[in-house]
Amino acid sequence: MAAHGRKVAGVSTYEIPMARRISPVRDLVALMRIARLLCRLKPDIVEFSTPKAGLLGSVVAAICRVPGRVYFLRGLRLETAPAFKSWILLWSERVAAACAHVVMVNSRSLRERAIEIGFSIEEKLVLLGEGSSNGVDVGRFSPGQSMAREELGIPAGARVIGFVGRLTADKGVPELVEAFAQILRAEPDSYLLLVGWFDAAEDALGLGLRARMEGHPRIVCSGYVEDAAPYYRAMDVLVLPSWREGFPNAVLEAAASGLPVVATSCTGSRDAVVPEITGLLVPPGEVAAIAWAVMRILGDDGLRCRMAEAARRWAVDHFDERFVLSRMVSFYRQLQSETSKARAGNNAITGLSESL
Repeated sequence: MAAHGRKVAGVSTYEIPMARRISPVRDLVALMRIARLLCRLKPDIVEFSTPKAGLLGSVVAAICRVPGRVYFLRGLRLETAPAFKSWILLWSERVAAACAHVVMVNSRSLRERAIEIGFSIEEKLVLLGEGSSNGVDVGRFSPGQSMAREELGIPAGARVIGFVGRLTADKGVPELVEAFAQILRAEPDSYLLLVGWFDAAEDALGLGLRARMEGHPRIVCSGYVEDAAPYYRAMDVLVLPSWREGFPNAVLEAAASGLPVVATSCTGSRDAVVPEITGLLVPPGEVAAIAWAVMRILGDDGLRCRMAEAARRWAVDHFDERFVLSRMVSFYRQLQSETSKARAGNNAITGLSESL
């Protein structure tokens, strides 16, 4: 069945079902639907992202000779995949990148890592400003009062260590739970607030760990929430112990909310924290390091307040969504200009200015 279009805030949307895992028959059907849609719409520019959609969409767009083709790299799933699957993912992304005119990346370390593994030629890899796909709404995510603690049954005077995102192994949730056990011994009034859902992805948490988390008297699992802003205001520190990222939105939202952050030094995450200024970086997978960093911040109110203020300023100065989206608009306007010239002269797009 063909994709159906609908209007959302003046934007036409079309749904094309796509299996997350490798599924030859369903993938072929999705590819044909993408081809049919592109042939009907005849777009000037396309943007695809994620390994599956990026591969299928970019290949079809190249075959259909779409004038402007962008592949948006928002992270490297291959970094935590088993060896053989990592090899498959790398080559699928290389093909997607080869079919695109531009490979946009959303963090400096992600660009460096992409160059290191031969993801694409360096000239194709474009980073806009300081990174981030969308920036952050600094009005919505801001310091302030919240009823979240009361609603979740967390005492007003408790120390709250927060996490926001998918509850999966790749996000470092197992290590966070182990670190919290150590933190609780030093800070017995602490709570661990997990804002997110148990994702049934390939890196899903084991049933035993999930049961332990849901049954722990000091671990609060909110489940999926539409608006995380009030939950950030209920926290004292945010922890993102992820193994891989592109540029984590949760860290930007926490920073804008006036929270110090403990994150890992993995690809993407290390760009979202200014070490010793807005938070602390620790090696991925090291439980003791996570616990030490959290206790250092919770144990020094002066440090926590300085980091909170610096994090808010940093988010506002560099990642206000108005600035980030403005750069994105400028990028696409320039790309549209390039595609118009390419069509008129029947030439390929040679690249975009690095000044964006």
